[in-house]
Order: sequence, then C-alpha cells, then structure tokens
Amino acid sequence: MHRQELLTRLGRYQTCYMEEAGHLSRARAFIAAHEDCFHCDLWPGHVTGSAWVVSPDRRRVLLMHHRKHDQWLQPGGHADGDADILRVALRETSEETGLDPSHVRLVDDRIFDVDIHTVPASSRGPKHEHIDIRFLVEMDDDLAIPGNDESHQILWVPLAEVSRYNNNRSTYRMVAKTHRLLTGTRRNAR
Repeated sequence: MHRQELLTRLGRYQTCYMEEAGHLSRARAFIAAHEDCFHCDLWPGHVTGSAWVVSPDRRRVLLMHHRKHDQWLQPGGHADGDADILRVALRETSEETGLDPSHVRLVDDRIFDVDIHTVPASSRGPKHEHIDIRFLVEMDDDLAIPGNDESHQILWVPLAEVSRYNNNRSTYRMVAKTHRLLTGTRRNAR
C-alpha cells in the first residue's frame, strides 16, 4: 500500500460518528501534506496501524494492558516507514500477542475506524499525535496468548465489559461498531 492508496481508502471510508468524521478529515489532510507520514520521527504526528481483535462470535475483544501507556488498548503501533498500514496493523497484532501471523485473520480489508489521539512527551520524543488507522481482525479466543514485553497482560474481554478496561470515546465507538456487526446493521453505517 502506498500513501496514495491509503488516501484513496480514506476517501471511500464513511462514518456516522461526528468525532470520527473530524479525525477522518484531519487524517486525509495530514497524510496528503506529509510524504513521510509513516515515519515515527515525524513531528507533530505520524500514521500508526492497529487492529480491533474480535473473537469468531464477535462477543469478545482482545485488549492488552500497554506497559508504556499504562492503559488497556487494542494491538497496534508505529509503521516504521512502512506505507502499507494494513500490513503494519497485522504485523503489530502478531508481535504484540506473540502469536504466529497465521492465527491473525483479517475480517475485512476495509478500514474499521480512524482515530487521532495525543501521545504525551517522553524520552522517546515530544508530545505528538498518532493518526491511527484501524482494521477488524479475528482470532480464536481459545488460544493461549503469550504476549510480549510491550504489555503487562492480555485479556479477552466480553464486549459488554470493555468500558471497565478502557472507556475512551474511540474504544466506545469500536464497541458500538461491533454491536452493529452482531445485529447485522449495514457495515457502511459505522
């Protein structure tokens, strides 16, 4: 995937959430303006890829307690210069769960969610934004998930209990989208 392909995907993506529509507009403008948007040393922000990992029945979500951010989050991370953000999301999911990539199944290659969030300053760099492009993936929830050194813990969380672990608006939005998948609501009405 090239930067232009991501812009094309973002151009086709539709959302019914006002906040996400704002993220989408900002993401498109930022990516169009920065050829190096996939490099993590680009300030004030850069593109990241993540995966909303669901069980085959869509009733559980995989969350990891991220060591660096001290929050429960979905798997994902920096592109490190890779312009194929779908490949980044799948790679990060495999790395962060500790599972072979064959266990990570892409549900749909369309974008599932777009979020822009602020990352505080640290020894790794100044305060900046992650333009996070998210995809829907599936994993068997009966597999042992070894994780890696980036997380304290990884759990399968019932969809109805996700807000107990992370109640930010972007997580709420992905939970709502997952509920729509369960009820068969049209996919483009995200």
